[in-house]
Amino acid sequence: RNPAPGLIVHSDRGSQYASEEYQGLLARHGLVCSMSRSGDCWDNAVAERFFLNLKMERVWQRRYTDRAEARRDITQYIVDFYNPVRLHSTLGYASPTDYEDKFQQTTLTPV
Repeated sequence: RNPAPGLIVHSDRGSQYASEEYQGLLARHGLVCSMSRSGDCWDNAVAERFFLNLKMERVWQRRYTDRAEARRDITQYIVDFYNPVRLHSTLGYASPTDYEDKFQQTTLTPV
């Protein structure tokens, strides 16, 4: 995927998200950082749930030999399973890809 510049990436206020390295990565890709308010767990509930699902369904089921292997495997899981296949009750039991496609077909008008 090549998201348009200005896409918002939301996270909590963890040190990894506030780091210069992470902020530089977002900037290089034209992404905008959004952080939850301090002490408000509801600001970040969707992202927290995603990472819990990722850990339960993939990471905790494997033993990675190094970070590169983990990065490849997690990317493959998200690209090949989580987005196009995994059904979500909050999306009417559609996959994120199918839901996004349907949303774009019904809400965007051609110029």
